[in-house]
Amino acid sequence: MDSIQFYQRLQQIFPDKRCLTRDVDLLPYESDALTAFRAKPAAVVIPENEEEVIAAVKLCYEAGVPFVARGSGTSLSGGSLPIRDGLVIALNRLNRIKHIDPEQRTAVVEPGVINLKITEAVERFGLYYAPDPSSQLICTIGGNVAFNSGGAHCLKYGMTSNHILGLKVVLPDGEVVEFGSSSLEGVGIGPDLIGLFIGSEGLFGIALEITVRLMPRPEVYRTVLAAYRDLETAGNAVAAVVASGLLPGAMEIMDRLALKAAEIAVKAGYPAGAEAVLIVELEGEKQQVEAEFVQLNEVIHASGAYEIQVAQNEAQRAKIWKGRKGAFSSVGRLSPDYVVQDGVVPRSQLGKALAEISRLSDAYGLDVANVFHAGDGNLHPLILYDGRVEGALEHAEKLAGEILRLCIRLGGTITGEHGVGLEKRDYMPELFSESDLEAMVAIRREIDPKMIANRGKKLPQGEAPALSSHGLHPLEKKGVISRE
Repeated sequence: MDSIQFYQRLQQIFPDKRCLTRDVDLLPYESDALTAFRAKPAAVVIPENEEEVIAAVKLCYEAGVPFVARGSGTSLSGGSLPIRDGLVIALNRLNRIKHIDPEQRTAVVEPGVINLKITEAVERFGLYYAPDPSSQLICTIGGNVAFNSGGAHCLKYGMTSNHILGLKVVLPDGEVVEFGSSSLEGVGIGPDLIGLFIGSEGLFGIALEITVRLMPRPEVYRTVLAAYRDLETAGNAVAAVVASGLLPGAMEIMDRLALKAAEIAVKAGYPAGAEAVLIVELEGEKQQVEAEFVQLNEVIHASGAYEIQVAQNEAQRAKIWKGRKGAFSSVGRLSPDYVVQDGVVPRSQLGKALAEISRLSDAYGLDVANVFHAGDGNLHPLILYDGRVEGALEHAEKLAGEILRLCIRLGGTITGEHGVGLEKRDYMPELFSESDLEAMVAIRREIDPKMIANRGKKLPQGEAPALSSHGLHPLEKKGVISRE
């Protein structure tokens, strides 16, 4: 099948307004949240039901055209970056919550449903969806599944993989399969195919329906903010809280630069002069939380904090979290560009990791704002640079690589929730052995023999070949479509 036939078949599935080929229409899809990387797809299609998704995938498989599924494009690793001259399947209109079962505490949703919309739909039953990425106002559940997203409260409740009971999936050859169960009781029988699919970053196909586990809303919250004179002490405080036997709902750290940006943006009232603040939140039944709060206070007072704030009501709690949730976007007020990393270290190594990041920041002459999920050691250093300066991005990326290697040396890994995508792909051999990577590729080829699903991502096999070897869009070259 040549490019003309492929495009004609595509138009039979999607009307013109939902089959985009003009440059002006493709521009919003050329990058995800990692805007330093860009690629132009051949076309973007916007399905409105699962049948159209399946038809598009079958056509791609028949023609050998690579495709990438995309939701809101909030990936920070280049994971939803288009494949040059491939197809983007935009899933935003598959946004229905199809079924809610308050007794079983489950909901069946389509991949384009916004994360926070699930909680809003079930809160009348006293339930909520626990994984809460900072982008939960805009990120889609399909993307959360692809990258196994976490969030501030993943310390206590786990990642996306801990809250998905069932999946309906179209594989890269167009076959539709179902994994898992519609209830918690049915999960765990047989191979963990859900675990294989979640976090596969689109290499195994596209989720069409997702059965999520819901949680009862906590009775009370107790939120504590502690300020420190240096970042290493704040990191050591995290280890102290965990060593005490407490399991908070969340533990987050923001450093001086992140605090400065957040104050400018939302005026959260964070302590002046702090080099770092630690946010610890307890949640659950009132009697248990109050008992834990006494213990937490003892640990925090002994941790070297010079100022401690306790939220006295929901408004104060919301203000504390507003600054943290908006930290990534707020840092944009301090620098025209920044690179976000996503390494993980053991909690016991947090203080050492933060001290080394500070040293590397000085050595490279680049400011680094640290804001991260301290409870599970998931670092999010934001490396500030000016993309208008020649070579600045490459210099920032070198520092980012040093931080990833630091995480590996300290016994951690290269991603906690943002995924490997394109940005971290070349670091996979430093984390995994050759035989490990060969096994991953073997599984990938078994599921996707043509390797068309999100080709070129995650596995370090080199860039995907463009459909046009001459660097010219194949349909444009033949005069089939307009690029104006």
